[in-house]
Amino acid sequence: MAKIIVVGSSSIDLVVTSSKRPGAGETVLGESFKTVPGGKGANQAVAAARLGADVTMIGRVGDDAFAAQILNNFKQNNVCVDNVEPVPHMESGTAHIILAEGDNSIVVVKAANNEVTPEYIDHTREAFEGADMVMIQQEIPVETVTHVSRICKNLGIPLLLNPAPARPLDDEVIENAAYITPNEHEAKILFSSLTVSEALRKYPNKLFITEGSKGVRYFDGSNEVLVPSYKVAVVDTTGAGDTFNAAFAVALAEGTAIYDSVRFANRAASLSVTKFGAQGGMPYRQEVEAQM
Repeated sequence: MAKIIVVGSSSIDLVVTSSKRPGAGETVLGESFKTVPGGKGANQAVAAARLGADVTMIGRVGDDAFAAQILNNFKQNNVCVDNVEPVPHMESGTAHIILAEGDNSIVVVKAANNEVTPEYIDHTREAFEGADMVMIQQEIPVETVTHVSRICKNLGIPLLLNPAPARPLDDEVIENAAYITPNEHEAKILFSSLTVSEALRKYPNKLFITEGSKGVRYFDGSNEVLVPSYKVAVVDTTGAGDTFNAAFAVALAEGTAIYDSVRFANRAASLSVTKFGAQGGMPYRQEVEAQM
């Protein structure tokens, strides 16, 4: 069983479903409202655990009612929460999501996730020992991402960086990461001076650009490869990227070849969008293998 550490955000998603996305100053009538566990870090931790990994989450929650909901959800999905500590007198992170017109719009309030600091990472340093893969995203402070990348380099642990939400990265972080998985929008921000092909060739077998319904593109050292996605009836795209990243990390940590790891991740992501909620559709290992 692969041992995976996820460093990142934990939050509650406040999800509104509507037939129309409101424009500036516009009010529209919604169809439903739900609160569900989310946060890119938490999503990836839950997805990896469902896919068979031994997962430890490193993060923070607030001291509000949402914190108990977040922690209970981790425990129900067999994610270790020994390193998810509450921040006194602070709210848990939230994501405010509108599902409309076949896609989603999201506003994230980081709150307690801002307290996943380099100092807190040092406090949890023991958890990194023996890990097969570390996963990290960008809903936590930028200096923490840099700090974790240095720890992984020093310990010889592969780091999978999902650079979302998009913001520029230090060259050091890019060099320290073993795998980087932006979508097309994020890739343009990270590598603004390069074309897609130039960026892929600069980082062979490291940079994997997710292109939605088209699939995932990377450069294998000789050729540019597009691994196609799977066609499904889409219910909710929230969490598809997190499912892809988790599945990719699990497959790589188990020693699966890169192309086959991407195929496995694409299949898992395709299943995730067939149900409601970021975590609601995240598949279990047997479901993915049955569809491969």
